[in-house]
Amino acid sequence: MSHTLGVRQAQKEQSRRALLDAGLRLLEHQNLSGLGVREVTRAAGMSPAGFYRHFRDLDELGVVLVTESLQSLHAMIRSVLAGEGEAEDLIDRTIAVITRHVRENRAHLRFLARERHGGVRSVREAITAELDAFTSETAAALGTQPQSADWSGQDLRMLAGLYVEHLVATAAALLEAPPDSPAAERRIASVARDQLRLISLGRRHWPTG
Repeated sequence: MSHTLGVRQAQKEQSRRALLDAGLRLLEHQNLSGLGVREVTRAAGMSPAGFYRHFRDLDELGVVLVTESLQSLHAMIRSVLAGEGEAEDLIDRTIAVITRHVRENRAHLRFLARERHGGVRSVREAITAELDAFTSETAAALGTQPQSADWSGQDLRMLAGLYVEHLVATAAALLEAPPDSPAAERRIASVARDQLRLISLGRRHWPTG
């Protein structure tokens, strides 16, 4: 009995994954507001009725894609901020992480960039909520660093917001670069490092207390 339930659960997860992957492929070329359930199920090799066994509607599928798109980046940035090293080392590791993340997750990040200001409210709100959570996590990580010992919670969150918006902007720039142009990627990474250095310099001279 348990084996049968396990097989059914695996099949259910496989079908759900197929719908998410199909949706993501289709969203490479259009907004979520213009996508139809029949398009997604046809691309996934399923019937429209099968869609509703996994998602209430396409908005819900979009919200799940938002979570998937940012979860792995959260984990990588947390790892960088938790690490030890000089500011230059942290900057280099941060840029390396975001560059690798864009290379490996172009479809997810293109979806985020398009839908952040798109026409589906629940997806916009999900992106905002995820970025807010990302900012809070970053503020907490920054607060454990010795140079932030006297910073207020408000100032830490402001600094974290600068970092998060910088990462979002860097990812967007990397997405627009030709994927087969290492030189363009290097130029964007170089500018991004200088911008982080500027933020880091401002951090060292920000008044506290």
